[in-house]
Amino acid sequence: QVQLVESGGGLVQAGGSLRLSCAASGRTYSSYGWFRQAPGKEREFVGVIRWSGGSTYYADSVKGRFTISRDNAKNTMYLQMNSLKPEDTAVYYCATGTTGWAIADEYTYWGQGTQVTVSS
Repeated sequence: QVQLVESGGGLVQAGGSLRLSCAASGRTYSSYGWFRQAPGKEREFVGVIRWSGGSTYYADSVKGRFTISRDNAKNTMYLQMNSLKPEDTAVYYCATGTTGWAIADEYTYWGQGTQVTVSS
């Protein structure tokens, strides 16, 4: 079992930066992903990190702007978001599972989400 808690969301102007955190407790799983969901839209893949080794993969929409990292000692994953755009506005969720990659249905456990709002 695992519990995930996101934090770090807020309001930022376009071009600004935010860092989101996802604190995990309990069992460590293989994949830790970030997803986002804007009102009226489907949940969208953002990026994923393999806990062992730290390899990452990002959606084209955020590639080059967002970076995922992890701190093994704190059992925490981070999403550093730079050059934010209004279209990045969404609730951001972290998730984990043994086989998850870029599809939401592949993940087993989800955090409660944290709101990110980017103003123009």
